[in-house]
Amino acid sequence: MPPQDKRLPRRGRAVQAVGVKRFGSLAILAALVVGPLVTRPVHSALPAFSPTPAQPPAAKAPRAMTINDLLAVQVVSDPQVSPQGDRIVYTVKVIDRETGRSNTDLWLVDRQGKTPRQLTSHPGSDRHPRWSPDGRSVAFLSDRSGSTQVWLLPMDQSGEARQLTRLPLDVEGPIWSPQGDRLAAMVSVLPGKSFEETAETLRQRREAKSQAKIYDDLMVRHWDTWDDGTRQHVILIDVADGSARDLIPDWTAHAPPFFSGSSTDYAFSPDGEELAFISEPLTEHPWTTNKDVWIVSTRPGENGRSATPRNLTAGSLGAEAAPSYSPDGRFLAFLRQERAGFEADQWVLTLFDRQTSGVRPLTLKLDRPIEEYAWTADSQAIVATIDDRGSVALVRLDHPAQREYGPDLPRLTPTGTHRGIRPLPDGGVVMVRHHSAAPGELFVLPAGSDAQLQPLTHHNADLIASLDLNRAELFTFKGAEGTDVTGWLVKPPGFDPSRSYPVLCCIHGGPQGAWHDEWHERWNYALFAAPGYAVVAINPRGSTGFGQTFTDQISRDWTGRVYEDLMLGLDHALATYPFLDGDRVAALGGSYGGFMVNWIAGHTDRFKALVSHAGVFDLTSMYFTTEELWFPEWEFGGPPWNAADPKLYRAMSPSTYVESMRTPTLVIHGALDFRVPDSQGLAMFTALRRQGVPARYVWFPDENHWILKPANRIVWWREVHNWLDRYLR
Repeated sequence: MPPQDKRLPRRGRAVQAVGVKRFGSLAILAALVVGPLVTRPVHSALPAFSPTPAQPPAAKAPRAMTINDLLAVQVVSDPQVSPQGDRIVYTVKVIDRETGRSNTDLWLVDRQGKTPRQLTSHPGSDRHPRWSPDGRSVAFLSDRSGSTQVWLLPMDQSGEARQLTRLPLDVEGPIWSPQGDRLAAMVSVLPGKSFEETAETLRQRREAKSQAKIYDDLMVRHWDTWDDGTRQHVILIDVADGSARDLIPDWTAHAPPFFSGSSTDYAFSPDGEELAFISEPLTEHPWTTNKDVWIVSTRPGENGRSATPRNLTAGSLGAEAAPSYSPDGRFLAFLRQERAGFEADQWVLTLFDRQTSGVRPLTLKLDRPIEEYAWTADSQAIVATIDDRGSVALVRLDHPAQREYGPDLPRLTPTGTHRGIRPLPDGGVVMVRHHSAAPGELFVLPAGSDAQLQPLTHHNADLIASLDLNRAELFTFKGAEGTDVTGWLVKPPGFDPSRSYPVLCCIHGGPQGAWHDEWHERWNYALFAAPGYAVVAINPRGSTGFGQTFTDQISRDWTGRVYEDLMLGLDHALATYPFLDGDRVAALGGSYGGFMVNWIAGHTDRFKALVSHAGVFDLTSMYFTTEELWFPEWEFGGPPWNAADPKLYRAMSPSTYVESMRTPTLVIHGALDFRVPDSQGLAMFTALRRQGVPARYVWFPDENHWILKPANRIVWWREVHNWLDRYLR
């Protein structure tokens, strides 16, 4: 799955990211690993690969990237600005190569970017830091006690972190009330049961001799997890003693939404008396994308029970996400998709006026999806990021209560990808910035119209300096129907324009996703190019960031204009860049990209080799085994037995064209992939071998739609590179 998965754990979100992408791109939005500033030992011993030093001698010439280098990158994320604006706490994730597990710690850097300081060093995961309103402590999540609980780290004096919560269930996503006396967080509970009753029931199930699962309704599983009856609920935690209560104890739906939900899906009002949260419908259906904004009093109602929540968006059948109160309390902002059943509709920043109850869209005319956003402290502006023509750009919406915003809204950052935006009290913005030749680091954009980005951290500087990396280059061509379409070209290391290089044509997932100028932790341009390949990554019809009409044009047309865009884009690249060898070209894709690779196998012989990861093979069987049914029902106009065009499922299935498949194909799938079940990959492999086509099937019993474990990632890259080497060298 390539960038920004559509069918992936949907989104990142406001103040995080709301890029919700479906199938297969490698998003947003997702991530992993090690490097130079780590203070504990860096281990490196995984099957069949010798370790690569994280800090090679400076005298050595830059070299091609290896999988060990990708696994050695320190992942910088989640910056949080202190209330005074002088310090930023953030997280750094590395991989422990011996255990194959990631380790995340908290770091601190000041506003001027002086030497960052590591705050925690406990094995495991210390993450999700959030400053208390007075700036004296940071709440964070840690699994150091055996389960994930909230801990508090003093910041106004030296001292050890102390455990705040001791619930029998894992806690996620703590945020502070403005008064600093409470935290809101989320816990998965059995509706109507206490935390203790839930934990005991789940323990009994785990220890039962029979592990049979019995269901009376959908959905029975989601992403990589079977439904165990628990639902995510928002809880309140007393900071004085760590006690907690469920704000919505009898709620039968996920609130915030399962899997895609995060701490950006609930927010305190400035007075702390109200909490806004996002919930799925109380009667859940896997054929609806509907999610609403609800509000509830944070004070107990009669008899000590929680107050009854109120639905603010009951008339909307699309999805809402990421509620956020303006600091002055006048407005409640949120993200909205208008069209019901379409998870790739434009995310529009919307304002609810708490005095008049009026609702107004702010960015509908912008024609770009909002990825994340945050209010400035004076309530006079909102900073946001937008998916924009292969970059994720920062914008500023001044005086949001007074106007709407169109395509002329200035982009404040250059090409690249910018996430984790946090406003500074002085008008500047802190963010994580990365691009195709550099992994993420913290940057600050000072206030002012002529301000330039300034780096705050350099965790990966030594590693990147040792590598020969080429920045992705944008090109534009005429696609299907004469429409302007763009793509990226990445040259191989040691590039020599007089040489001829084999070409990898990479196809992103989603299908409503995009290839960005980004550092991807799985489908990494540089690592694809490392053996001496040129990478061509095209954003065809269906891609996000090019206007909603462009995105819409893939629905019910998975194999028409998008296929033509891809072929015309490849033709353009071969004609434009003389160093590309048109006789040695392979196509690779994941999820929808894997579907397109399977389609290509039955429709052209122009490629020497194919790589299909988690690809759809047969649309009808896919419909009956995937979980989120709204996706195929939107994309193909209804279920197979009642579609607008009953022939569509069959006509667009790669399985229909097996007889024409001739190209050697590497097929990869994970057993825990419930989005595109692994039977799709096995069926593709079976079809190829029954036809006598050279093929290999790589199946991971412990992976889902993505390949995440370090040892498995090494196997994945080894198999992909070996397959390409066999047919392109």
